[in-house]
Amino acid sequence: MSINMKLKKINIIVIVCYIQLCFGQKGNEANTSDFVIAFGSCSKVSKPQPFWKEILKSNPNVFIWGGDNIYADTDDMSKVRMGYEMQNDHEEYKKMKHSVPIMATWDDHDYGKNDVGAEWEKKKESQQLFLDFLEISSDSPRRSQEGVYTSQVFDVEKGNIKVIVLDTRYFRSPLKKSNSEYRCYEPYTNNEGTLLGEKQWKWLETELESNYSDFVIIVSSIQFLSSEHGFETWGNFPHEVERLQGLLVRKAVRNAIVLSGDRHISEFSMTKIKGLKYPIVDFTSSGLTHSYSGYQGESNQYRVGRVISTPSFGLLKFNLDTYTVLMQIRGKNDIVYQEFKLQYPKN
Repeated sequence: MSINMKLKKINIIVIVCYIQLCFGQKGNEANTSDFVIAFGSCSKVSKPQPFWKEILKSNPNVFIWGGDNIYADTDDMSKVRMGYEMQNDHEEYKKMKHSVPIMATWDDHDYGKNDVGAEWEKKKESQQLFLDFLEISSDSPRRSQEGVYTSQVFDVEKGNIKVIVLDTRYFRSPLKKSNSEYRCYEPYTNNEGTLLGEKQWKWLETELESNYSDFVIIVSSIQFLSSEHGFETWGNFPHEVERLQGLLVRKAVRNAIVLSGDRHISEFSMTKIKGLKYPIVDFTSSGLTHSYSGYQGESNQYRVGRVISTPSFGLLKFNLDTYTVLMQIRGKNDIVYQEFKLQYPKN
């Protein structure tokens, strides 16, 4: 299906400045950005980390970890601590974090165990080590909060960007295993199970009440739109997908964009939600040190463009005069694997 046919299918009603898909090209766009977000996920401290210089070159206003920030996979908290210390001691990462604010969520491998949720018995201890990694002060309210969700508003001369970081681990119900050889998990039915938990849902609703930001960035460690692959996804809890979509409409949230990780691939997904003036984009960027090298294709009805299955990071460049966002999947040496640009409504 062509890009134009896909856009007609999902009935986008915003102005699309252009959708330019590029592969292995040098980025040469003019530096007209009012705000820049760099983000990525899935980083093994035992592997080369090639992107910190590249990210710093992009002059981001914030870097966001999307989860699997280390690979601990253990209930031995001394090993988790060691993994975070190794990451913080990486010379190029240290240079970046001393220049750029860092925000983060976690996913299963830094949380402590593959695909685990609320049942993880070491989640409280793991949370404290995660906050140590981010150098969160000992007297911060985040130290006594259950879960690592947080938010921050970034003010610039022409407006502001709000970043909401969700925790898709701490409260998540156990996944429903599939009997199919083609899927790991099946969606819950009859509104069973939760992804965020009621406490976090109430917090999120409050965060979306103060709807004065020009753009709202929602960070989820797992994909929000793509759900046909049978692995971890919001689609395993379809009622939670509907709940977030309904919340965006009910609160008339301006210009929301979802950032996700987890999959060891990078891609753009996009759909139209009735009641919103713009399409929802789920920009997946994964991974920073390794990727799904054996990727041979999978269905995603919301995909725009192609899957990038080599290591990469994500970049978003905001122009608050034109209300456009340039979204890029980037590699080393200024390579842009894929990009597209959307214009959002000002009101």
